[in-house]
Amino acid sequence: MQSKALHAKSLKPAQIIILSFAAVILIGTLLLMLPISAASGEVTSFTNAIFTSTSAVCVTGLVVVDTGTYWSVFGKTVILLLIQIGGLGFMTMTTSVAIILGKKIGLRNRMIMQEALNQFSISGVIRLTKYVFMATIAIEVIGALLLSTRFIPLYGLKNGVFYSIFHSVSAFCNAGFDIFGNYSSLMAFAKDPVVNFIVITLIIFGGLGFAVLADVFSGRKFKKFSLHSKLVLTMTGALIVTGFIAIFILEYSNPDTIGTFTFGEKIIASLFHSVTPRTAGFNTLDLSKFTMPARLITMFLMFIGGSPGSTAGGLKTTTFGLMILSIVSVIRNTDEINFAHRRISKSVVSKALAVIFISTFWIVMMTFFLTVAESSHTFEAILFESLSAFGTVGLSMGITPNLTLAGKIILTIMMFFGRLGPLTIVIALNKRASNSKRDLVRYPEGKIIVG
Repeated sequence: MQSKALHAKSLKPAQIIILSFAAVILIGTLLLMLPISAASGEVTSFTNAIFTSTSAVCVTGLVVVDTGTYWSVFGKTVILLLIQIGGLGFMTMTTSVAIILGKKIGLRNRMIMQEALNQFSISGVIRLTKYVFMATIAIEVIGALLLSTRFIPLYGLKNGVFYSIFHSVSAFCNAGFDIFGNYSSLMAFAKDPVVNFIVITLIIFGGLGFAVLADVFSGRKFKKFSLHSKLVLTMTGALIVTGFIAIFILEYSNPDTIGTFTFGEKIIASLFHSVTPRTAGFNTLDLSKFTMPARLITMFLMFIGGSPGSTAGGLKTTTFGLMILSIVSVIRNTDEINFAHRRISKSVVSKALAVIFISTFWIVMMTFFLTVAESSHTFEAILFESLSAFGTVGLSMGITPNLTLAGKIILTIMMFFGRLGPLTIVIALNKRASNSKRDLVRYPEGKIIVG
């Protein structure tokens, strides 16, 4: 027992985070396998249960069975709880409970929370944890109350309240799960401005990151925000506007999507589908009927994803932003990488480029395996599915329920990797200490031709 305790203490924060996510997924799998979880009263297969549990905990939204009709109220409640735990992070949830109970948070737990919340130091991490928990509950409650104004008149008091809570949590956590049935997502509300704007707002808030939300709600002016918040907000705004314009133009005359909509309805639908690919997973239009360029734009947005320290997955807005800033500095022939009158460390840029390479390599490798396992589907549909799993988006061109066993396993791994992030996985697998003797050796500089 003592050796196990010592081994647990020797684990890195990144390893503890990975193990905590894996433990929650396993518990969720076992609960979803129970007969009470399925509407039919039958035992759900381990493959379908672990796929659904992973999709919920990793706030992805890809499903192999229809969430609205397959699962019972108990099963849907389990999925809801898994989404909430996955969105906040298991360590954030447990630390929040410990704070509420008045327990003292030790240095090791603070270091784990620093890793979980993507903070630069442990200073203020407990205060941020409190804010994360309280802000999440407050935003989700407000979202549920607003959605209830539409859902209660449509589905009655009991179902309307449950639908409002479920979809508010799913939207803020960027999960994309829906319980309307028949894999319909929010397609029935494609022209409803109230539902669209509520869900869009919840998705954006959930994808910004809690540190950014703290800046936004602080009442300070933009110029007083942290450099991180400025980059996140700039990139988020740019991606939403770019995606909106591209989808609006490309789908404007498409009769299978928004071609028959009024001008105002086209704006709403285009804006929704500019926001949701960045890890949310809801859809109000049939993605398989999008034009090919619009689907390519969607895949690009899925790859980038949300922001660090948020409920979102993907490459992250700051990583993409740093890549652009790095390219700009090369074009300008300068060694300095600047943003908002601040110089950015080269080590941070190197880390961003490493994330981009690891992510791209991982997607290419897993897409290759998917093409082998799912040879009956088109390459575009497989690539779309792969990017959706990595970005923890949940959008699909309709092939998820028809995946083979191998395909389900590959996507399960993809969702887990995408939610935790490339760096967390690499750090957890790295056995070498960061301050080893090897780091103290500095070799003479050499020259390499590039380009």
